[in-house]
Amino acid sequence: MSLSLCVAQLNFVVGDMPGNAQKIIDAACAAHAQGARLLLAPEGAICGYIAEDLLLRPAFMAACDEAVQTVARETAALKDLVIVVGHPVGGDARGPSVTISERRNAASVICNGQVAATYAKQRLPNYQVFDERRYFVPGQGACVFDAGGVRVGLLICEDAWYAEPARQAKAAGAELLAVINASPFHQGKGAEREAVMQARARDVGLPLVWAHWVGGQDEVVFDGQSFAIGADGEVAGRAPAFEEKLWFAQANKAQEAIQIIATTAPPPTPERELWDALVLGLRDYVRKNGFKSVALGLSGGIDSALVLALAVDALGADAVHTVMLPSPYTAGISVQDAHEMARRLGVRHDELSIRPAFETVKATLAPLFAGRAEDTTEENIQARLRGLLLMALSNKFGHLILTTGNKSEYAVGYCTLYGDMCGGFAPIKDVVKTRVFALARWRNAHDPYGTGANPIPERIITRPPSAELREGQTDQDSLPPYEVLDAIIARYVEHDAAIAELLAEGFAPADVERVTRLIKGSEYKRQQAPVGTRVTPRGFGKDWRYPMTNRFRA
Repeated sequence: MSLSLCVAQLNFVVGDMPGNAQKIIDAACAAHAQGARLLLAPEGAICGYIAEDLLLRPAFMAACDEAVQTVARETAALKDLVIVVGHPVGGDARGPSVTISERRNAASVICNGQVAATYAKQRLPNYQVFDERRYFVPGQGACVFDAGGVRVGLLICEDAWYAEPARQAKAAGAELLAVINASPFHQGKGAEREAVMQARARDVGLPLVWAHWVGGQDEVVFDGQSFAIGADGEVAGRAPAFEEKLWFAQANKAQEAIQIIATTAPPPTPERELWDALVLGLRDYVRKNGFKSVALGLSGGIDSALVLALAVDALGADAVHTVMLPSPYTAGISVQDAHEMARRLGVRHDELSIRPAFETVKATLAPLFAGRAEDTTEENIQARLRGLLLMALSNKFGHLILTTGNKSEYAVGYCTLYGDMCGGFAPIKDVVKTRVFALARWRNAHDPYGTGANPIPERIITRPPSAELREGQTDQDSLPPYEVLDAIIARYVEHDAAIAELLAEGFAPADVERVTRLIKGSEYKRQQAPVGTRVTPRGFGKDWRYPMTNRFRA
């Protein structure tokens, strides 16, 4: 006996229930035509993931219910095709003083126009970017259904990271585990998933199919890479990363054992994986929010250069507008390098000097600033004038402004509120400075989207980084070397290491004191920063929730 199954590794949109339902219907028709008798759509496919407080709205839940019925009705003619689709169910029991959630993160089994069964997720993640206990209550019990003569046990994402739900499914007669997922990407997550699922398959002695999302949603991005694991724990197949795909697998049943046969895409290299995640996160944020174009200040420095390369790979040159905004302290080579990079990538590039406006603002403030030397005030005025001009272009032409700050800068507040932080999306917000340089070199050596090889002038990569807000300024005037800074950020921000641990690991006390003080004191800036793609285990977004007012430091 043989079961052909299909994973609908697709890009869904939060809140677009009719559009998401149609994607599932189209996938079901295509899969059925190619012989599939089981279609797996990801966790939350009907409503999108992460839907957050939209889930609290009764009208939203009603629209989800309607979309599930639409999928059932419109696929009724697909004889013997079993469709698994993720969606929320239930609502709240509301009283005068309390609201009791009865909502569940669920998946329905649809066949011949009917919802044959509905399974509720048992394990609700409440860490990193997850907040599921705010919205859902856990389900109980296994769900096992027949597809093409194979008994399939259904799990939803977090369920499979624990032993008991899979064991329940086996005890209920499952011969194959189907796991539907919305598992946000961070670097290394793909290998981590596969390792855990290999252990799960070996533990229960059953093959496993992992059906996953692909696409960006605000700060999170989903990487695809759906896969199948044999009962022996070996990877039997893998779908491509960061690509929509109807991915097929064959489950062959002989002598009570099931062997899975599928194509196996190689995992991407770490650099390619990170680049694709950043490109997809940027592209989907722009397109799903209805923007036609983006603009950014191109300074001649490494950060804006990397953002430009990402933007062109994500959107194409015609959708990108760059502006050089020189001040009295901007080096001539910065102007030249910015122009050259714009030429290499074929984007529109304009130059607007902020010198006249800067002198006017200083003259306006002179009566109040009399007797005081220039300091960071004048530096920030330059950054804010640039933000003002970029936002004017946004208002006039409808561009989404891309900010160019990196994680190292956001961590320690090396950025100007209402200045270089002005914008709607921060593509490299979760990329530390040392990784920025590495990605720039990688992109110069590769052309993954066919938009042009070697886009970043070598001098941009090799010059000491500088904000160019005063004469002779470099980043290292204000910060420890980036190798040190980024290592502290990795330990303190991403892994919650204490100051005492950092000192024990050999970091210089002065560096630890300075960096941790700056991290704590910059929270007010970070909470006003634009959203940006999360690519590490902990970014400055949903999984970083620190009070601005606090006296704890350790």
